[in-house]
Amino acid sequence: MDFLNPVIDGFGVVLEPMNLLYCLIGVLIGMLIGVLPGLGPAATIAILLPLTYSVEPVTAIIMLAGIFYGAQYGGTITSVLLRLPGEASSVVTVFDGYQLAKQGKAGTALGLAAIGSFTGGTAAIIGLTFLAPLVASFALDFGPAEYSALALLGILLVATISSGAKAKALIAAAIGLLLATVGRDVFTGENRFTFGSLELADGIDFVPIAMGIFGLGEILYNLEERHRAAKAPSAVANVWPSRKDLKQASGAIGRGSILGFFLGILPGGGATIASMASYAMEKKRAKQPERFGKGAPEGVAGPETANNAAATSSFIPLLTLGIPANATMALMFGALLIQGVTPGPQLVDQDPELFWGVVNSMYIGNILLLIMSLPLVGIFVKILRVRAAILAPITALITLLGAYTINNSMFDVTLVVVFGVVGYLMKKFGFEPGPLVLAFVLGSLLESSLRRSLLVFGGDPMGFFSRPISATLLLVFVLVALLPALRTLLARRSRSSQAARNSGSTIQGTNDIKEKV
Repeated sequence: MDFLNPVIDGFGVVLEPMNLLYCLIGVLIGMLIGVLPGLGPAATIAILLPLTYSVEPVTAIIMLAGIFYGAQYGGTITSVLLRLPGEASSVVTVFDGYQLAKQGKAGTALGLAAIGSFTGGTAAIIGLTFLAPLVASFALDFGPAEYSALALLGILLVATISSGAKAKALIAAAIGLLLATVGRDVFTGENRFTFGSLELADGIDFVPIAMGIFGLGEILYNLEERHRAAKAPSAVANVWPSRKDLKQASGAIGRGSILGFFLGILPGGGATIASMASYAMEKKRAKQPERFGKGAPEGVAGPETANNAAATSSFIPLLTLGIPANATMALMFGALLIQGVTPGPQLVDQDPELFWGVVNSMYIGNILLLIMSLPLVGIFVKILRVRAAILAPITALITLLGAYTINNSMFDVTLVVVFGVVGYLMKKFGFEPGPLVLAFVLGSLLESSLRRSLLVFGGDPMGFFSRPISATLLLVFVLVALLPALRTLLARRSRSSQAARNSGSTIQGTNDIKEKV
């Protein structure tokens, strides 16, 4: 019962009128930006960060969380109706969702997606409710050595698991670590990479980086990559799936919930990877894999379930360890710090109203999304017809005004413009911005924890291996770092042995011909 008391109190926090209103606003904005191609939850949260100053911490985080998981719903609508994924995690939904729409089953596809999303999200919230306190209690044993190893592992996983080229992801992460060192050294007081600038003496603030790379950078990139003309949307009818469709999709929904939950917890995981993994798993285990890409219900239900489960479970490492699992969680981390809240093992006990208020708001948010997702389809499709040339300048103006209002500083506006150009160039040349932002967030934690640990160990790096948790995390780090090299080595050996076998068979064939002659 002691465990249930704060959970019940959390529902009391959520049901306060202001928190309910912001939960509704968050999920509505999330659905809207999920429908609009290119913007995404990370960019939207970055743009809205300055607005969180004027509201209570729990209210602000409830709204930002609603934006994140609401975007997973919104991206489905255009994937199914227009073959245009509004969100990266909805890319694989295009394959079968649009084919179902062409067959006159757009309502069935959206219905399966809504049911799967609700099921996956709710299952992940239940897992979050029971698992997060256990992780937090376990994390109380973490000291500087453990946090050093965890931050190092998180940066490596983000760089190696991300969907782009691994070398480019590592370069982006290295730039993020470099940016984290700008400013006054907290141990020695020396200025680093400030170039004599007083504004840089206190370091680079997270908000201008986030607003520049994810906000302005996305706007510039999307202006160059003009959206293709909107197609006539398919008619939506028979929203509730048939018993046959539900039976086909039920297994995919169950598996997607479990797979998405665990992939969301991993650093570098998240909704996009979860949806792709779910689609691959469903296709691989299907008795008739040729149905996929031609309108298989499992091809819609599995990925949509997995991406919502992952979006929810990614809050576990953020709230309990203070480690963001993906780029959007890094922005949530920044929002918490802006509000004076430090996520980590102590959060459950020190601020239970915020912790359980945010967790329980997801139950309410998922119900709101299930109720609203289909009635609002027509409105969202009309919004898609608004030209990017109109929306982009308005969004850019809001971004720059928001940057200025944080500290009433033109230097912050300049930083947003600089990082906006950096973000645009990264997107243009195939560099993912996520590893940069995550490495920047984790860089400060890594440096401070590493240097404190070395002070404790008297400068002996082997001290990290004297503590079981840090030693285990470092061992995992080494395995992850060596995995690509091992795969390359095995592939080369396999090719060499295959070439040797082919060469041997050719020689044998030549000898046989000579004997016959």
